[in-house]
Amino acid sequence: MNGDLWLWPICGAVLLLAGFVKGVIGLGLPTISIGLLGLVMAPLQAAALLVIPNFVTNIRQLAIGEPVGALIRRLWPLLAGIALGTFAGTLTLPLDSPAWAIAALGVVLVLYAGVGLATSELRVPPAAERWAGPLVGFVTGLVTVATGVFVIPAVPYLQALGLSRNLLVQALGLSFLTSAIALTPAIVTTGDLTLPVAAASLLALAPALAGMALGQVCRDRISRTAFRRAFFGGLLLLGFYLAVRVGL
Repeated sequence: MNGDLWLWPICGAVLLLAGFVKGVIGLGLPTISIGLLGLVMAPLQAAALLVIPNFVTNIRQLAIGEPVGALIRRLWPLLAGIALGTFAGTLTLPLDSPAWAIAALGVVLVLYAGVGLATSELRVPPAAERWAGPLVGFVTGLVTVATGVFVIPAVPYLQALGLSRNLLVQALGLSFLTSAIALTPAIVTTGDLTLPVAAASLLALAPALAGMALGQVCRDRISRTAFRRAFFGGLLLLGFYLAVRVGL
């Protein structure tokens, strides 16, 4: 990007938008950013640019709110499953996401968001968390490696735990951070994370954090019903984009 200065304003605007969405509903930074930046650069270049913003915004998302000790103790089966599933996926699945897998994931997201908008909230019984968490986490790890998207089925599972909206956003940050850390060895081995790319990624952090701060202010001011609609509406749009971008 050093020789293409015109890309910087575009990157800044995209990361500001993606950070805002993440600040409001707790997810969407990599999907929105890669989707839009993919119009002006290679997807792998866009993904490398997001390495540092993705890590830092998830850490910030996790840190804002209640102490996370109790949340980690509750979610550790899910987190362990994510780590194991990601490790298994990197050994058995290709790291370049097949188009059909991304499109299928988009369809699943659209269906889930549609059900969420049309019906009452789903619930996972507390007694089922001990066995459901590792299973959901393991599948999430496999899907992450196959598609590069962290959301299915971890996001529906976390949403069904009945957490408050701020605690849900923290839980999403914890889940995404675990996925990002588990994927780091695979990213490093591809050779895409060079020193110049890391420097550009560091510069990209500023607009992402600024957008996230604006989204946080918005989330604190909306009602629970409005947050629920924004949450599922965001998933619906993300899923629709993933489902149709194969033909773009």
